[in-house]
Amino acid sequence: MSEDVKRTVTGVVTSNKMDKTITVLVEKSVKHPVYGKYIKRSNKVHAHDENNECNMGDTVEVSQCRPLSKSKTWTLEKIVTRAVTA
Repeated sequence: MSEDVKRTVTGVVTSNKMDKTITVLVEKSVKHPVYGKYIKRSNKVHAHDENNECNMGDTVEVSQCRPLSKSKTWTLEKIVTRAVTA
């Protein structure tokens, strides 16, 4: 039997203004099909943050889950690095 493998991605928190929800900007590099140059592509995902522990600028790892709301299908796995606050 095949195991359930959850897709995990790493990104930067751009918003934490919602209750128990964060917005994560996920960037990836893709190679241009003709010219071969690498281009940055980004995507924003909403993730479930149960304890409201993330702040803007944190680098986090999120994994896919069942739909929790209309736009929220990711959950916070761990905070990789905290944002520097002055």
